[in-house]
Amino acid sequence: MDRRNFLRQSSMLAGIGLLPTQHLLLNNLFPDAGKMTPLRNNVGIYTERGGTIAWMIEEGAVVVVDTQFPDQARNLISEIKDRGEQAVNLLINTHHHGDHSGGNIAFKDMASRVVAHLNSRKNQMASAKSRGNENTQLYPDIVFLDEWSDQVGSETITLRYFGPGHTDGDAIIHFENANVVHMGDLVFNRRFPYIDKSAGASISNWIEVLQQAHKTFDKDTLFVFGHSGEGYQVTGTQDDLKAMQNYLSSMLKYVKKQMRMGKTMEEVAEATTTIPGAPEWTGRGVDRSISAAFMELENE
Repeated sequence: MDRRNFLRQSSMLAGIGLLPTQHLLLNNLFPDAGKMTPLRNNVGIYTERGGTIAWMIEEGAVVVVDTQFPDQARNLISEIKDRGEQAVNLLINTHHHGDHSGGNIAFKDMASRVVAHLNSRKNQMASAKSRGNENTQLYPDIVFLDEWSDQVGSETITLRYFGPGHTDGDAIIHFENANVVHMGDLVFNRRFPYIDKSAGASISNWIEVLQQAHKTFDKDTLFVFGHSGEGYQVTGTQDDLKAMQNYLSSMLKYVKKQMRMGKTMEEVAEATTTIPGAPEWTGRGVDRSISAAFMELENE
């Protein structure tokens, strides 16, 4: 635990009168602000609340991918400043969802550039307008269509777009020298995914996006995922991309079969806890996949 979090938790400990033997309970109630985990070279991840953040920090060069929420973004900024850096050269959003871009605003006076796919910016603007919180957003000022690349410090960062998947604006971010790839929410590692049909999601093309990613990167690539299920990591390999691809394919096939049998969406959702062919996906949330699959297949 760093000094900042130690002092914060110590004051809570004194304030609510807990004994030292009850510190474990306190940790459960008030966990550390977040965790900086180095991966390769100067690239690592930050985990707290929301989609996994990737970072690259070296002297005079900082890149941040995704921002979670404002409080979490401020915690990350403190970590960056603790390492002697006062500016972010490049801030990237994998897509527009609030648990990935909601913390952008914390970087308003710190980030030189904010980059995302064109559709991601459109979706972020539309979501903010619908919620009436446009004044708390920091939108991307650079957008791309198919590919965008830049050199920051010793690292080359390349963004690619392979078409709609989780949304219609999912960027895949490659730290080329470290060979670390942030997949955003294109991979929910053994966790039932959110499929945002309101933002142009396509299950069938998501399968193709994962196939293209598998071809583009190699066996040495270390992948970062937006979310993971209990007992699984937010980092992994090509095998995890294949597993996610298999889940989506199996789920679409299963729902199509149920529809041909005359089942309603409600009937299928109520009767389903796991998808045949993808037993690693368990827990809550399968109904989200089923409803999205029904919507997509009905519109074929």
